[in-house]
Amino acid sequence: MEEELKCPVCGSLFREPIILPCSHNVCLPCARTIAVQTPESEQHLPPLLHSRGPAPPAAAPGAGPERAGSGRGLRRLPGLGVRAGGGGGGGDHADKLSLHSETDSGYGSYTPSLKSPNGVRVLPLVPAPPGRSSLTCPQCHRSASLDQRGLRGFQRNRLLEAIVQRYQQGRAAAAAKCQLCDRSPPEPAAVQCEQCEVLYCAACQLRCHPARGPFAKHRLAPPPAHPCAPGGGGDGGGGKGAGGARKQPTCAEHDLENYSMYCVSCRSPVCYRCLEEGKHSKHDVKALGAMWKQHKAQLSQALNGVSDKAKEAKEFLVQLKNLLQQIQENGLDYEACLVAQCDALVDALTRQKAKLLTKVTKEREHKLKVVWDQINHCTLKLRQSTGLMEYCLEVIKENDPSGFLQISDALIKRVQVSQEQWVRGALEPKVSAEFDLTLDSEPLLQSIHQLDFIQMKLPPVPLLQLEKCCTRNNSVTLAWRMPPLSHNPVEGYILELDDGDGGQFREVYVGKETLCTIDGLHFNSTYNARVKAFNSSGVGPYSKTVILQTSDVAWFTFDPSSAHRDIVLSNDNLTATCNSYDDRVVLGTAAFSKGVHYWELHVDRYDNHPDPAFGIARINVVKDMMLGKDDKAWAMYVDNNRSWFMHCNSHTNRTEGGVSKGATIGVLLDLNKHNLTFYINGQQQGPPAFENIEGVFMPALSLNRNVQVTLHTGLEVPQCVKQTKLPNN
Repeated sequence: MEEELKCPVCGSLFREPIILPCSHNVCLPCARTIAVQTPESEQHLPPLLHSRGPAPPAAAPGAGPERAGSGRGLRRLPGLGVRAGGGGGGGDHADKLSLHSETDSGYGSYTPSLKSPNGVRVLPLVPAPPGRSSLTCPQCHRSASLDQRGLRGFQRNRLLEAIVQRYQQGRAAAAAKCQLCDRSPPEPAAVQCEQCEVLYCAACQLRCHPARGPFAKHRLAPPPAHPCAPGGGGDGGGGKGAGGARKQPTCAEHDLENYSMYCVSCRSPVCYRCLEEGKHSKHDVKALGAMWKQHKAQLSQALNGVSDKAKEAKEFLVQLKNLLQQIQENGLDYEACLVAQCDALVDALTRQKAKLLTKVTKEREHKLKVVWDQINHCTLKLRQSTGLMEYCLEVIKENDPSGFLQISDALIKRVQVSQEQWVRGALEPKVSAEFDLTLDSEPLLQSIHQLDFIQMKLPPVPLLQLEKCCTRNNSVTLAWRMPPLSHNPVEGYILELDDGDGGQFREVYVGKETLCTIDGLHFNSTYNARVKAFNSSGVGPYSKTVILQTSDVAWFTFDPSSAHRDIVLSNDNLTATCNSYDDRVVLGTAAFSKGVHYWELHVDRYDNHPDPAFGIARINVVKDMMLGKDDKAWAMYVDNNRSWFMHCNSHTNRTEGGVSKGATIGVLLDLNKHNLTFYINGQQQGPPAFENIEGVFMPALSLNRNVQVTLHTGLEVPQCVKQTKLPNN
C-alpha cells in the first residue's frame, strides 16, 4: 500500500494532498513547484517562479536564494539539466530558460521537464492556455487551469491524509525497539514507562520492570508514535492526537459550513450555502450520506472484481513457482536420462570394439598358423630335396656303369617328381601380410554428429474452423487447423463422423489435408464430427465436436458424368432429351438411403407416343435400354393412355391414364416405409409401385428423342395428394 501513499513528484508520503481534476493526488507544496504561469498574467506568478524581466541591480535585503545570484532572476529548478551558454553565472546568457511559448524561449520545440524520484515527468508536456496559471498532472499529463483562488481551488484529500497519518503511526510504532534487549536486532517495544522513559519488550518488561515494589506505581503506556508522524507531536493538521477523532471537513468555499450534499454533475461534495448561491441549481444534487453509501457499495463491488483477479494472480504465481520446481526437477531428470543414454551408447560401442578386436585377433592367428604351417612344410621339402641332391651327386661320382644304370631310372624319376613339387607353387605364400578387414565408421560418426533431441510429444488438439464448415444438400464440408505457436510435428489427421442418428463415430478420412467434404449423407439428419491429429508418437486428443444439419429436402440435377452419351442436358442440367430413338438412361446427382423424398418431372415435349420411364436406380444400372429392364432399377413407364410398373423386365399393375405435353409426373420415395409411389398431375397412379426396397437409390429417367423432360427438386412431400382407386389389369 505504501506506493499508493507516495506523491508522484517528491516520492515521499503525501503532505497536505490535493485532488486534481483528473482524480490524481499531489502534495500541496509539490503543486506549488510545478504550477506554471503564462505571460499574460505575469503579475500573479507564484512566489517560486519569477518573470523574465531584467534582474535587479542587487539582491534586496531579506531576499531568498532564488532571487540572488542569477542575472535573470529565474530560479533554476532542481534536476533540470539545461546547460547555459557563455562563460559563467551572472552573464546575459546564463540560465536563459523560459517556461513560456516556444518562440519566446529560444529553444525551439524543446519542452523542459523535470523528473520526480519516481521517474514521473512533472512539468507540463502540453502548453497551458494563455493568460492563466495551470497545473499539469505528473501522472496522466492532463493540464488543469487555476482560477483566482489558485491552488486553494482544489479540494484537499483529507481521507488520504488520514490514511497516511495512520500508516505513519503504525510504522513508527512498529519501528520502536526495546532499549534493554541484548538480542541483535532488539525486539519491538511493547510498552513505555512514563516515569523511567524506557522502552521495553514483553520479556524485558517482566524481567527488568515488574509491576511490583518500586515499579508498582509506574504507568506503562503503549510506545509513542514517531515524532515526525502526524499525531505524534501535534494534531497533524486536522487530527486530535494519536487516538482522537478527525475534525469534520468543511466546505472549501465556505469555511464555516460542513458538507451536507453531493453534486453528481461536478462530482464533489457541497454545503447548503453552495446550493443557495445557485452554483449547482441545474445540477443533480443528492444527499451526502446516500451517495457515500452508494459509492462505497460500488467501490466494494469493484474491489470484489479486483480481489478475484488478485486471487487468480496469486494462484497463477503459485502455479509459476510450481512450474519453476517442475522445470528444475524435469531438467535434472532429463540430464540423468541423457547421461544414461550416452553411457549406454558408450557401453555398446565398447562391447562392439571388443567384438571387433576379437575378430582381428582371430584373423591374425589364422594368418600366423598358415604361415607357420607353410614354413614347416617348405623346410621339410627343402631338407628332403637337399638330401636327394647330395645323394645324386655321390651317385654321379661313382665310376661303376653297371651299378649306376641299375638305379639311374628310379633316381631320375625321383628327381623329376621332386622338381615338379616345387614348380606347382610351393614357393608362394598362401596368405598376405595385409588384413582384409575394413571398418566403416563414417555412418556412425554422422549419426553421432546428428544426435539431438527430437520432439516425442503428441500433436495438440486441432481447431475446427467453424466459419468454413458448411452443409450443402446431403454433403458436409469441414475445415480445421492447428493452434498457433504449435511446434509439435503433425503427420496427418483423422476425421470421424457418426451415422446421423446418434450412433458411434467412424473414420471417414485419414490424410494430411485440412479440408474434407463428405458426400452421400442422409437428408434431414444431424451429424456430429470431430478430428484429431497424429504423428510418430501417437494420436492426439479429439477436437471439439461440431454439429452439422443436412438439408431437409433434396436439391439435385441430372448427372452428366453418369448419363448415356446420347443424353442431351440443358437448363443447368435440369432439362433432358435424347439424340437416339432408343431409350437411354440418365441419373440424378443425389443418392438416398434414408428418409422421405419427393421430386417431379414436367413433360415439355411428347411426340409420336413414346414410352418414357420414371423411377429410381442403382449407380451401376444399365443405361442403353429402358429403365426397369434390369434388376438395378424400379420404374413406371407410361404412354399416352396407360402405365406399367417394371423391374427385372417384369411388367405389372397396368393402370389407365397416360401423359401428354405439359403433364407432371411425381415420384415419392419413402425409405422409412421402404416403398415407391408415382403420381400423374397430382393424383396417385395405381397402388404403391414397389415395397420392401432397401439400399442406396438415385433418381432415374429413361427417354428417347421424342420426349423432353424438366426436373423439379427441393419440393416438400405433398400432404394432400388425391389417391385414385383405379382397377388393376
